[in-house]
Amino acid sequence: LTVAGFVLLIACANIANLLLARGAGRAAEMAVRLSVGANRRQLITQLLSESVLLALFGAVGGLVVARWTLDLIGSIVPPEGAALIAFQMDTMMIGFAAVAALGTGLAFGLFPALHSTRPDLVSTLKNQAGQPGGAKAAKRFRMTLATVQIAMSMALLVPAGLFAKSLFNVSRIELGLNTDHLVLFSIAPELNSYSTERTRELFERVEDEVSAVPGVTSVVAAIVPVLAGDNWNNNLVVEGFDAGPDTNTSGSFNGVGPGYFKTMGIPLMAGREFTRADAIGAPKVAIVNQAFTRKFNLPDNAVGKRFKQGGGPDTTLDIEIVGIAQDAKYSDVKRVVPAQFYTPYRQEETIGSAYFYVRTALPPEQLLSTLPAIMKTLDPNLPVANVKTMEMQVRENVTMDRLISTLSFGFAILATILAAIGLYGVLAYTVAQRTREFGLRMALGADGARVRGLVMGQVVRMAVIGGAVGMAVAIGVGRLAKSLLFEIDGTDPLVLTLATVALAVVALGAGFVPALRASKIDPMNALRYE
Repeated sequence: LTVAGFVLLIACANIANLLLARGAGRAAEMAVRLSVGANRRQLITQLLSESVLLALFGAVGGLVVARWTLDLIGSIVPPEGAALIAFQMDTMMIGFAAVAALGTGLAFGLFPALHSTRPDLVSTLKNQAGQPGGAKAAKRFRMTLATVQIAMSMALLVPAGLFAKSLFNVSRIELGLNTDHLVLFSIAPELNSYSTERTRELFERVEDEVSAVPGVTSVVAAIVPVLAGDNWNNNLVVEGFDAGPDTNTSGSFNGVGPGYFKTMGIPLMAGREFTRADAIGAPKVAIVNQAFTRKFNLPDNAVGKRFKQGGGPDTTLDIEIVGIAQDAKYSDVKRVVPAQFYTPYRQEETIGSAYFYVRTALPPEQLLSTLPAIMKTLDPNLPVANVKTMEMQVRENVTMDRLISTLSFGFAILATILAAIGLYGVLAYTVAQRTREFGLRMALGADGARVRGLVMGQVVRMAVIGGAVGMAVAIGVGRLAKSLLFEIDGTDPLVLTLATVALAVVALGAGFVPALRASKIDPMNALRYE
């Protein structure tokens, strides 16, 4: 909302400048109206009506753009998010646009209306209304608006750069697992009144049936989905670890099937994988990750060590560590890998649902339609959900980063373009108003470079002031948004430098054409210019 508000203000500043220029061109008309009896209130009402009408036309066009923007957001948000938010126009949205248009039309049309209806009647009717550059108040107002536009553009460019770099950092994270050629889907037999025993049997049948599909190299089930935001934690008592009263002894849990680490592409550093023999009634076993060994001060090869889940008076350490796995991301791409322990899902007392991960040698997209068909042969009444590739799952996990980065970057580019247009308009109007001045200077010996320097000097002053103010605002915004950034500070020097260079190039580019035009003024024509 803040970013969109900034863009709206920049657009309104452009319109206010255009209305001032238009008002200057209608100065004679306003003077005639006032001289023949029109009162100022009537003229202000007319000019504000025109301003509001412009705003309403703009709002109608804006609703069309909003439709495209909603489609863009809908394409970024994952299906579960799209199901919660209706990406469509409604009466409240249209009403908000109408109120915003009315408010901005009145607010930014007021000063031009007041200024345009307060001319010097005598000098205007004699066609002598021109001081070079226009009235001082209007000139200051135009320059101030252009400077504010530059400041707001800088305030948007820097956060956009921060979010873009943050997203780049996220894309380079080492996940610790291989997402290539990996497909997943989920089923929840408990919703169809399956018992735990029937659920175990069904899971084994699913593993067998999917493994027989041509191109499939391995299939495994897991109770907790990977990189889906789920966190299953339990307090642990670990052999040899002396836990104080305030010590964090939690570990992140997942119940998995045989061959899980091979299927997921997670290397085993020591020990063995689970087998189908690790079932209910067999000795309880677990595989832990490297973060687990570090947290509980276990040796690198902790195979044979024991622990138990939960507290309580029972001190029996009933779970034996049979393997050490390399660290891999658990619930969130951006979070530090927690201490994890994996147990065979076949040893769980109750099982209601599971996610299945399928490794294939073929393009993974080919399985997206095959898997639901296979499940229908096993149980046509059992819904299959979350059918997607693992790469899709990773993208969904960083949806908010992608959404913020895309929208902030788009708004920043739009704001910068609008600011460039506004700066160009102000300078072009100023050059037109100073035509006689520039012509006189050139008649007295000033060359084109000197005249261009006068215009570009004005650009530099506005860019420096606006850029400095915008940079201060941007740094504050960056600090506030620090929690949304990944491995980047809100005052990243590279981003600040690139934003400054980009804005400087845009500002100088916007001022170059008016400066060039000013340097090519014919002194004789300029001295006769009205």
